[in-house]
Amino acid sequence: MPRVTFRAVFSKVLVANRGEIAVRVMRALEELGVASVAVYSETDRDALHVARAGEAYLLGPGPATESYLVVEKILDAARDSGAEAIHPGYGFLAENAVFARACEEAGIVFIGPPADAIDAMGSKTRARELMSAAGVPIVPGTTDPVDTVEDARAIIADSIGYPVAVKAAGGGGGKGFRVALSEEELEGAFEGAAREGEKFFSDATVYLERYLPDPRHVEVQVLADSHGNVIHLGERDCSVQRRHQKLIEESPAPAVDPDLRERIGQIGTEAARAVGYRSAGTIEGLLQDGEYFFLEMNTRVQVEHCVTEMTTGIDIVREQVRVAAGEPLSIAQEDVRLSGHAIECRINAEDASKNFAPAPGRIASYREPAGPGVRVDSGVQAGAEISPLYDPMVAKLIVWDVDRERATVRMRRALAEYEVGGLKTLLPFHLALLDTDQWRAGETCRDLIEDRKWLKEHGAPASAEAPAPSDDGDAPEKVERSYAVEVSGRRFDVTVIGEGLGLSNGAAAPAGAPARRAPKRRERAAGGGGASSEALVSPLQGSILRVAIEKGAQVEEGALICVIEAMKMENEITAHRSGTVEELSVTQGGSVSSGDTIAVIR
Repeated sequence: MPRVTFRAVFSKVLVANRGEIAVRVMRALEELGVASVAVYSETDRDALHVARAGEAYLLGPGPATESYLVVEKILDAARDSGAEAIHPGYGFLAENAVFARACEEAGIVFIGPPADAIDAMGSKTRARELMSAAGVPIVPGTTDPVDTVEDARAIIADSIGYPVAVKAAGGGGGKGFRVALSEEELEGAFEGAAREGEKFFSDATVYLERYLPDPRHVEVQVLADSHGNVIHLGERDCSVQRRHQKLIEESPAPAVDPDLRERIGQIGTEAARAVGYRSAGTIEGLLQDGEYFFLEMNTRVQVEHCVTEMTTGIDIVREQVRVAAGEPLSIAQEDVRLSGHAIECRINAEDASKNFAPAPGRIASYREPAGPGVRVDSGVQAGAEISPLYDPMVAKLIVWDVDRERATVRMRRALAEYEVGGLKTLLPFHLALLDTDQWRAGETCRDLIEDRKWLKEHGAPASAEAPAPSDDGDAPEKVERSYAVEVSGRRFDVTVIGEGLGLSNGAAAPAGAPARRAPKRRERAAGGGGASSEALVSPLQGSILRVAIEKGAQVEEGALICVIEAMKMENEITAHRSGTVEELSVTQGGSVSSGDTIAVIR
């Protein structure tokens, strides 16, 4: 067979992201013969994506949570490195039209869609209006923003009815999505969606949709170039979600037959053409009782693009890069062939037994699964820190086999092989869920994910403590050590060779160097020293967004006590028992650490 080659479309590309997606993009760049540049916050100094890149630039000083959002710092790094283009990954600035325009003005190629397309689809109300005008079916609801709770109440009574979804106009990834099952819940849902919209997307505007009680979340992957070619790569099912955020994705969708697949694909390509789209994108929709409704368009590469790559054999990120360089798509619609079945499990640092509470921490030991049909997209290694400042994802585990049943068996084998020491993850939850009748029947599994009792029984993380280092003997003498050095914000890797090398003044061992033995530590009990059955302790570190009760209040078990924001998620903390709130230790706007007492209920 002839050797397949790709010419270097750029000489150097900056990846404006972190974690697994940054590593994923860098791999595609390497195969294209393109040098990669990383950027990093102070928190991410030792992150895998930093070491993986050819060169790296610090985006500090400043709050780590904001570093990847500072447009001028990223552009400065691109200029200093000589990068011709920027790939934004997903999240952060990936769907930011201001950033896309700033790249263009700076003479740097933005590897993504045109800014106008981002604008059009970034506002969910504008996107619904465009799709409706183009003849694409949308979920019944409003195409204009709704200004007040009173306006929402009148619109619902007139045309939508309950249950209703209240959504942030700039939302996505489950942020700014609240459901009111009745009129009594409308005000809380409206305020919650507006608050998250303002916090995560700088836009408190909301709109209304009819809430479908148990739909399948089905989306279609599209690719478009600047030569008029628009194709779809089949659909993905992302129905297994918690808090409207995806946990498991698969392709093809269990409930989609060839005729429906063709119709969904046509909807996807029509939607892309309607906004003059270019690059990789995803049309998300809801499928219920054979009806498919447009939900929104994500103008970026998706977290779950991997399952589509596994079933089509098409490298979506590579196509993105080539399209940005002005190249036509390397495949036509008639070339797309779906083969077998792929499943992706998101391996998050979360405790499913505590309603998916974030569980940040340091990875003590790490071993990825392998074997036929197994892929792991990760940005971590042993010693990596899963910071509460960022998304809780550790990695994505993807498997492929000839059909859904065999892919499930392979996924269970791979999950059992996966080891993440010292950290609570969703590994045991995924193993339990894939062994249920609901999963085997291709259901949404919503009944299980919303069942706190089932989660406590099946979502508890297995013991993941790394073995303590032995105290016997001395570490062998080393004569070579590698150090990471920053000079004017640019990172360099330096190797020092000599005898009796050591670290002084309490400096930490560099990445890749033999670590000194640390003193043994004892883990603190989850509730802290004064914990008791009456004390409600925080399962995580974060900021208090809302306190729902007052001292002296009578509460029932399961009643909302407060809402904690951690790792980009709002977490509802509920009463662990019925009784009187005799102590209340948190206030709105304050902070809390894992193990701190929130309230004492007697």
